[in-house]
Amino acid sequence: MSTSVRSAKDIDVKPISGRDAARVVSRFHYSGRVVQNSQVNFGVFLDGKCHGAMQFGPSMDKRKVATIVKGTGWHQFIELNRMAFGDALPRNSESRAMSIAFRMMRKDYPQLKWVISFADATQCGDGAIYRASGFVLTGLKKNTQIYEVPGYGVFHEMSFKKARPTNVQRELRKRFDLPTASSYKLLKSAKARLMPGYQMRYVRFLDPSWVDRLAVPVIPFEKIREIGATMYRGQRVRSETSDTPGVQSGEGGATPTRTLHP
Repeated sequence: MSTSVRSAKDIDVKPISGRDAARVVSRFHYSGRVVQNSQVNFGVFLDGKCHGAMQFGPSMDKRKVATIVKGTGWHQFIELNRMAFGDALPRNSESRAMSIAFRMMRKDYPQLKWVISFADATQCGDGAIYRASGFVLTGLKKNTQIYEVPGYGVFHEMSFKKARPTNVQRELRKRFDLPTASSYKLLKSAKARLMPGYQMRYVRFLDPSWVDRLAVPVIPFEKIREIGATMYRGQRVRSETSDTPGVQSGEGGATPTRTLHP
């Protein structure tokens, strides 16, 4: 008996609760970490089962990020913090799921004018999914913020700022008896290693009338390959391909969430 080939058109994208999104992301995302303060969450379903999720929420340095687009108010942009898809989903599900999610966000949250997201080419990929989904590349630089801490894992330097206490920061401060030390001294004491690779910043406009407000240059996609920053599934490669991490399928919930208000 032959089985039909599934396509991205077969998926359904629905709002889900933050708890359900966290469960899916923790299973599928390469980092294993979820976003605790997500505001908008979508599940990606195939045959009634959730095999992927997207978490949207505030950027870590919201005040700085807002300056990327002129005239942006505090609640007029949002970050795609996590996107995790299982192998059970058909090819090109990522770009279709984002397209559907953005359409729903334009309808339900008209105050949102643009979305920002980052690609981690130190561990995962260079953002091919974003490039296929209408994002523009607005930042491309060698990594200066992602560290590997022996015995603890990989973290963004913001995890060690005194103003942003985290569990790993608390543990390290207690371990090395550095209750008030700078993040630099804390990372040095922990023998943290700066991860080799690049970081990419992408922007996608939900409101086309805002495109001309972009306050930073658009970087040609070819620049990624030119400087040797191409990465696929955590491996450096010469050709440009999808950066979807390989994961296994699983189930999530489908409780609608509507937590973001104009």
